[in-house]
Amino acid sequence: MSGSPAGREPLPTFAGTPPFPEAARTALADEQLRRNLRHATTTIRTKRGRAVAERPDWEALRLAGAAIKDDVIARWPELLTQLEANVTAAGGIVHWARDGAEANAIVAGIVRAAGATEVVKVKSMTTQEIELNEALAREGIEAWETDLAELIVQLGRDLPSHILVPAIHRNRDEIRDIFRAEMGAAGRPAPADLSNEPRELAEAARLHLREKFLRAKVAISGANFAIAETGTVMVVESEGNGRMCLTLPETLVTVMGIEKLLPTWRDLEVFLQLLPRSSTAERMNPYTSMWTGVTPGDGPQAFHLVLLDNGRTDVLLDEVGRQALRCIKCSACLNVCPVYERVGGRAYGSPYPGPIGAILTPQLRGIARHPVDEQTASLPYASSLCGACFEVCPVRIDIPEVLIQLRTQVVRQHGWRARTFGEEPVAMRALSTAFANPGRLDLAERVAGGAGRVVGRRGRIGRLPLPGLLGAWFRRRDLPAPARTSFRRWWRSRSSRGES
Repeated sequence: MSGSPAGREPLPTFAGTPPFPEAARTALADEQLRRNLRHATTTIRTKRGRAVAERPDWEALRLAGAAIKDDVIARWPELLTQLEANVTAAGGIVHWARDGAEANAIVAGIVRAAGATEVVKVKSMTTQEIELNEALAREGIEAWETDLAELIVQLGRDLPSHILVPAIHRNRDEIRDIFRAEMGAAGRPAPADLSNEPRELAEAARLHLREKFLRAKVAISGANFAIAETGTVMVVESEGNGRMCLTLPETLVTVMGIEKLLPTWRDLEVFLQLLPRSSTAERMNPYTSMWTGVTPGDGPQAFHLVLLDNGRTDVLLDEVGRQALRCIKCSACLNVCPVYERVGGRAYGSPYPGPIGAILTPQLRGIARHPVDEQTASLPYASSLCGACFEVCPVRIDIPEVLIQLRTQVVRQHGWRARTFGEEPVAMRALSTAFANPGRLDLAERVAGGAGRVVGRRGRIGRLPLPGLLGAWFRRRDLPAPARTSFRRWWRSRSSRGES
């Protein structure tokens, strides 16, 4: 999350977010939030569909992207060592961080050594994951977000709710009011007559940020990709703020999750087609910035690359779950998810929202902790398992498969009575008991057939006056009435009569 300028109260964090069902219930009550999300996600996925349809080889690109990412995971030690050697040879300095606390300490030390008390930042999911801005604030260092959407979130003392568009839950009127009220306390104020027109809002942000770009000594970025073969690091963006951060300051610090590796320069051909179309629905990002170490007299004269683990090597141990490490943070899965569209990103309690957050966050945090972290353990259940996320994923992460795997881990680790999931485990246990024994199954079929004759109308069961989860399910759905005679009983009767 965004850091807090000196003298102002700390900004909110995801700490203390309740389990997903509770957070989702609160979000569903916010009608303005739902309208904003529905409009934004519908627009983005429609544009993405058109951009993807232009590529007759789209499925081949997806297969290639998945294969390259799986190759990276299989050769992590070799490729990370190669990356370190090539970054160092180009004049950069490589740091290894086991977790967020270690990475934050490394970055704070670099900023202090540069004699700076503030930094400008390129939008970075990785630094949000480790709460870098809050850590810098505790060291007396101000971190200024320069991405437009991140700036809106920071000035609005808010939490991000989308990977690509962190302020997707805000409309133009809300953004105008935030700029008018908050820009002056953080630097150049917004014009008093600022309207809600996108051009005017963007111009106000541009003028506000320009003074920060020009005086900053240190910039911090994430990375979309890093090339082991050459030591090159890359960031793609749409506004130009990243280019300013990557060229003007004297010192550049990049915090990169170790899964962002690509083996060779040629591999970029695949991902520079997959990523723009999946994220911004563009054929190419307007700004694609690459740098290899330092060049005397050109750009930052000190470059530090912080390689972050923070649970990623633990994810590697799960043969099913490790496919989450392919993720290129495009956000396509969020824009098609019926759950995300209705509750937004903050209900997930993590900078990684939506379907990918439902599998990545539990794996990075560790789903088997004791005592059970109910918020983390609830995330694999934040899905209808419709499969739309897998269909759009540019690197073919089978998110429903991983969700089921994680649900299994939750049940095995914490027991079927885990109260986070209410009546569901009770129903699953009852079904398990019935299906485990032929006699019990036969009895259950007889009871269901009799009940179907009583409550079924025209062959279907509609609304039932039942409490809890089962009653809620039937309020919006109907169900074919169970057959009066089960197939097993019908087959036995045929066999007893000698029919074939």
